[in-house]
Amino acid sequence: MGIIRDMQRAHATQAAATHRSQTAAEQQRQLIRRNADLAVAAAQQAASDAERQREHRRLYAEARTADAAAANADVRARLSDLDSLLLSTLDVDDHIDLDRFKKPVQVPPFDPGKLGRPLPQPSWDSFAPPEPRGVGKILGGERIHQQQVAAAKQAFQAARDRWVDAETRRLRQLGERERQYEANRKRYEAKLISYNAEVDRFAAAVAGADPSSVVEYFAMVLGNSVYPDDFPQHFRLAFLPKQGSLLVEYHLPPVEVIPVVKEYRYDRVRDDLTAVPRDEGEIRRRYTEIISMVALRTVHEIIEADRGGLVAEVLFNGIVDTIDRRTGRFVRPCLVSLRTDRDTFAAIKLRRVDPVACLKHLQAGLSGAPDQLEGVTPVIDFDREAEHDFTGEFNVLADIDERPNLATMDADEYEQLLCDLFGNMGLEMGPAGEGPSWLATDPRPLFGGTVVIHAVRGAAVGADTAVAVAEEVSASGATKGILVALDGYEAEVHEAVSGRPLELLDGPALLNLLAEHSRVKARIEAPAKA
Repeated sequence: MGIIRDMQRAHATQAAATHRSQTAAEQQRQLIRRNADLAVAAAQQAASDAERQREHRRLYAEARTADAAAANADVRARLSDLDSLLLSTLDVDDHIDLDRFKKPVQVPPFDPGKLGRPLPQPSWDSFAPPEPRGVGKILGGERIHQQQVAAAKQAFQAARDRWVDAETRRLRQLGERERQYEANRKRYEAKLISYNAEVDRFAAAVAGADPSSVVEYFAMVLGNSVYPDDFPQHFRLAFLPKQGSLLVEYHLPPVEVIPVVKEYRYDRVRDDLTAVPRDEGEIRRRYTEIISMVALRTVHEIIEADRGGLVAEVLFNGIVDTIDRRTGRFVRPCLVSLRTDRDTFAAIKLRRVDPVACLKHLQAGLSGAPDQLEGVTPVIDFDREAEHDFTGEFNVLADIDERPNLATMDADEYEQLLCDLFGNMGLEMGPAGEGPSWLATDPRPLFGGTVVIHAVRGAAVGADTAVAVAEEVSASGATKGILVALDGYEAEVHEAVSGRPLELLDGPALLNLLAEHSRVKARIEAPAKA
């Protein structure tokens, strides 16, 4: 039933995108972004006239202020998406009616086309010569007429013979097309009947609590749950039919999904957007809420989708696959662990709960410092408990997502993608160095100049690297620098480069820029560990 899962996911993604585009917050964000683009265009137009430099400076300052407003709107939109993770699923019916995927056994009627229309028969009236009249009839007209009639009969017979041959060919071709249609119809109907029978078998297997079918059904349910693009949506499921237990091991998003920038401000003196970092305490609070909402959302979707009462209890382990910045090693701590029966959970009014308090009410294990990868003891050992029952592993995005993965992209391809991006943003890119890095040129009058660009992926950037790039900007006489860190920045980076002309771009910011300026929808997903 993988094809049904993909169809469901595509439909759910489209519905979520449509809903989001219609929200007031998204429309306001788009309006701010359009105003910023208009302000930039006005400033560029004014720059073309040397006598209007003062007007250009004013318009340029307005454009940069609008850039800051647009960047802040993007940050607010991101936070709004994160804050609504739980509420956004409550208006969705998570139950999947499998009968909806059955296809009607209807075949288009036979269409003979031109072959279905008989050719017009030759008519003697079209060949018969006119009867002689008057003097012509007396002066040998009768004999001439008889000769004309004989010639006309020959022509008529030849036309009729051609018509008979053409009709014979038409009828033969029509018969062949009818036989071909009938053969295709039988194959098509057999295919539809077989497909519908497979849907019926799958539905019966789910209703009968067949472990593999139950796991596949709930994989479809969780695959329908549309999260922000940089959420992993990778999970394992197991069903224990005797206990009616559904085991879920769900990959949580890393802490980097929270914008580290709280606010952008335009500094007129330095002609730079200053990033005000988000407080570590707020990041921890928000991340704790996010992983709590993901846990509650997952359990809710399972129980709401289970109209047949197959699942008596859900056991949820929320893990995160990431790199411990303190050791540089891959780690997989369990940050949330929950065990709840369906009746207890169904009685909770999720629209009104505080997610963290709700998990505590359910006596769940919840990390006190998830941003520091402080784990909790899982309520269940997934591998040991699911050893003798069917287990399925599902990676929704990897299975159906064709967006380029920036984390695993070939180095040359990644370098070209960044070069194209900054070129689309108006910079004149020089040859690439190691890193990758570039010395680019901002061609704008007055505020342009040399720009140092450096990109890092594979690990979070620390203060030493950021300071080194900032010093390179000063040493090269550049007006500003841009540091791209696909895996984010360590907490002290923003303070270390505060006041320096260095713009910091993390993974989510890069995804937004690629979508806006290069029309490239990409993703960031850590490579699978060997």
